[in-house]
Amino acid sequence: MVPSWERKLLSEGEAPDPRFTLANERTFLAWIRTSLGLVAGGIGADAFLTDVPDLERELLSSLLLLMGGVLAVAAYRRWWAGERAMRSNQPLPLLGLVGLIGYGVGLAALVLIGTVLLR
Repeated sequence: MVPSWERKLLSEGEAPDPRFTLANERTFLAWIRTSLGLVAGGIGADAFLTDVPDLERELLSSLLLLMGGVLAVAAYRRWWAGERAMRSNQPLPLLGLVGLIGYGVGLAALVLIGTVLLR
């Protein structure tokens, strides 16, 4: 039995070259690894930064956890959009995750730097 989401996706356009589909899957997995790294960083910040004031520790931890969760959802949406674009022979959608990751990690680094300098 084929799930409805898979039936919907496979009913559109033509099957792309399997190499492109596999590359799309590898890209998805790379984003998921990054997402898991952010979640692990958030858990680690909360567990191991015990000598940091609660507000900064919770801010840093929450930011990393939020970014990890958002990135996981965005990775799935990106994979879906890429697969649909390839099946309909359309250009691949732009990568909107770059700003999220860039600004989010930059903000987390600033919070961490501020925490280290204020200790």
